[in-house]
Amino acid sequence: MDTLFEFLFKYRGIAFEQGDFAFGAPGSFRIWLGIAGVIAASAVATYTIARGKSSVVDRGIMASLRVALLGLLVFCLMQPTLRISTVVPQQNFVGVLIDDSRSMGLDNEDGTRRSDFVAGAFTPGTGTLFDGLSERFVLRFFRFSDFADRIDELGELTYDGTRTDVARALDAAREDLAGVPLAGLVMVTDGADNDDRPLTQALVPLQAAGVPVFTVGVGDEIVEPDIELGRVELPRAVLEGSTLMVDVVVTQNGFGQRTVPIIVSDDTRILAEESVDLGPDGEPVVARIGFELEQAGSRRIEFQIPTQSGERVEENNHRTAWVDVRGEREKILYYEGEPRFEVKFMRRAVEDDENLQLVVLQRTAESKFLRLSVSDSTELAFGFPSTREELYRYRALVLGSVEASFFTYDQLQMIADFVSVRGGGLLFIGGHSAFAEGGWIGTPVEEVLPVVLRDPEQTGPQGYFAEVKVEPTPAGLAHPAVQLDADVGAVPARWDSLPALTVVNPITRTRPGATTLLEGINTDGITGDRQIVLAFQRYGRGTSIALTPQDTWLWQMHADVPLEDQSHESFWRQMLRWLVDGVPDAVSVVTDQERVEPGETVRLVATISDSTYLEVNDAGVTATVTSPSGVVDELPVEWTVEQDGEYIVEFRPSEMGDYEITLEASREGSALGTDVSVLHVARSDDEYFSSARRTSLLQRVADETGGRFYTADDVATLPEDIAISGAGVTLTEEHDLWDMPAIFLMMMLLMGAEWGFRRVRGLV
Repeated sequence: MDTLFEFLFKYRGIAFEQGDFAFGAPGSFRIWLGIAGVIAASAVATYTIARGKSSVVDRGIMASLRVALLGLLVFCLMQPTLRISTVVPQQNFVGVLIDDSRSMGLDNEDGTRRSDFVAGAFTPGTGTLFDGLSERFVLRFFRFSDFADRIDELGELTYDGTRTDVARALDAAREDLAGVPLAGLVMVTDGADNDDRPLTQALVPLQAAGVPVFTVGVGDEIVEPDIELGRVELPRAVLEGSTLMVDVVVTQNGFGQRTVPIIVSDDTRILAEESVDLGPDGEPVVARIGFELEQAGSRRIEFQIPTQSGERVEENNHRTAWVDVRGEREKILYYEGEPRFEVKFMRRAVEDDENLQLVVLQRTAESKFLRLSVSDSTELAFGFPSTREELYRYRALVLGSVEASFFTYDQLQMIADFVSVRGGGLLFIGGHSAFAEGGWIGTPVEEVLPVVLRDPEQTGPQGYFAEVKVEPTPAGLAHPAVQLDADVGAVPARWDSLPALTVVNPITRTRPGATTLLEGINTDGITGDRQIVLAFQRYGRGTSIALTPQDTWLWQMHADVPLEDQSHESFWRQMLRWLVDGVPDAVSVVTDQERVEPGETVRLVATISDSTYLEVNDAGVTATVTSPSGVVDELPVEWTVEQDGEYIVEFRPSEMGDYEITLEASREGSALGTDVSVLHVARSDDEYFSSARRTSLLQRVADETGGRFYTADDVATLPEDIAISGAGVTLTEEHDLWDMPAIFLMMMLLMGAEWGFRRVRGLV
């Protein structure tokens, strides 16, 4: 198409884009316009006088064709020209940025490597692109991956970079060449930008400086055949023995409609294996995999699809994530307002769980309580906690069938703050004195609940009672708390096998932002709204959960439930683990990245609070960093000023392996707390994912800076295109347009059209 355009209009399209149109004939444009008008009027008058056998329409068509022909002649007489600013040879610089990352070592469909293009195009003496550029410009070469620097020869390229930062490369080249006349930048890459920095930050300075970027894309736009695992999201820390449900996205080209296994393993054994049916080529599918983490410590979890025959890229068949499996014993306070079976069977469900301590405070009579599983004789000696320090020692709080009037207003506000400020988990269980029936409407706790409470008066004087069959929602099928330790595909059948439960709290609506995991269907067959059985929401820093049935113990003791069925135990074990999952400590530290490479900057972010979880800004905070080889560094961590309780420090790990970070905080000589985190230092494999050429990104860089995008097929015109881009030291050249073949062909077409029309109409 470009060749045809150049044949018709003498010059390539970019010349017209960059150049300015002008007329070279003497005299003003108005004079020539007047001459054209006179000629046109004469032509029309000629056909008006000489009518012959022609009709008005015939004369109008012939006059229009003749006027158009004469207009082309006048256009040529006006000497149209194209004014182009071209660079002065050897007076301008061009920066050539070459992608030095691992993805440049991947093979193309034809068997050549992406890096072969660089060698063929830029080798002095043999590279046609190098010769064309060096004739016109002074060249400066740069290599870039996660960093960018100047190179003197192609031999310095290693194609071993583990990341590609396009924005940093553009900034580095612009700053390096800021003091010289710069005609443009040439960027040779597959466009696999995998850095988080916004590209706009690098493009705006180039736009302001008038520096065009000419991008050259290498590699195939579709890598086929190939299978790729998407990014896997895992929590950074979980409690030992927790079950994780992970959604793994699989994309592929060339392996459509096949079934492949996904294997989940750690360093010692296979944790799970799930088969996934691949869809049509190019369409991603999601595989849901559940597995349990039993051994405490930092665990390396790998997700892998075995390499398929003929795959182009093998390295993108696996993903690695790290999880800190914690073996602490988490304390949960369960307050029950009346004796009932739920307490007994909940305790029995988790009594063998070494990571959960369910402390029970059960009211047996007015001002009399039964304490179970307390740590010492003083714990809960005066009933429900009356201070924040006492309540905040627990990671989670379970409230059974207890009326709101039992608590003071300060205690009700304290319960709400337990979720929003302390970040704890709150679970409400149904019962005669729970939810609206317990007078919780209008209390500070009502806003915390994920469900909308209905006025008890709407249910009538007899109250409400319903028997419901419980089933998971689509969201519930993906949540580990309702898996019942069943295989992913067997979860609905397991729930269907459980007996119905009873509900005395009619709840059919959730708050905006809440998620329903379990629903109940009335067993009486009467059509009506579905009962919300299990719902949750994030509230402030914590989580609130509503479980509306009053007798989940039936899932263990009902006559239809086999003795070996562990559904009730599994449900409560996972529920309580979920309740304490992610609950923060008063002192915590995390790294801004889970995995980094040696020499990469890491930011430690610490959150410091006191025993009431109020942020502390005057603490003394120290991070002790222990390298894999045992080298210990102590780093002072400073308050950020911008945010209360947030402390930050940066450091650069130099060794491969796991760094242990211990953070200690104190104030006025009193310890506030400690926390431990692990940083994993390893080489990144990001370059092998989404490895197809990203044409859209390269096109954007070129368009927004005034450059052009090329592939290996059309890059030969690059030196000439930079020469007429108008950047750098230039001179103006004028090129005649009156002798364009397109004008001659148009004249021939108009004359032929007039003669042909006459012939058809019998006017010849």
